Amino acid sequence: MFERIREDIRVVFERDPAARSTLEILFCYPGFHAILLHRVAHWLWRHKVFFLARLVSHISRFLTGIEIHPGAKIGRR
Repeated sequence: MFERIREDIRVVFERDPAARSTLEILFCYPGFHAILLHRVAHWLWRHKVFFLARLVSHISRFLTGIEIHPGAKIGRR
C-alpha cells in the first residue's frame, strides 16, 4: 500500500508544476486525500466491511468534496 502512496505522490509531481514538496502534497492536496481515503474504503469494501467502507467514503467526501464509491476500482497510471 505504501508503494501505491509513493506512486500517487510521484504522479502529482509529474502532473502539477505547482507541487513543490512531498509535505505540501500530503497536507494540501484534496485530490491526494480523496485517493488515499478511497484506498482505505476500497480495502474495507473488498473485505466485506461495507458499513465502515461507506462511512470512510462519506468522511472523505465531507473533507475533500470529492465522491468516490468504495466499490470503485481505480486503475494504475
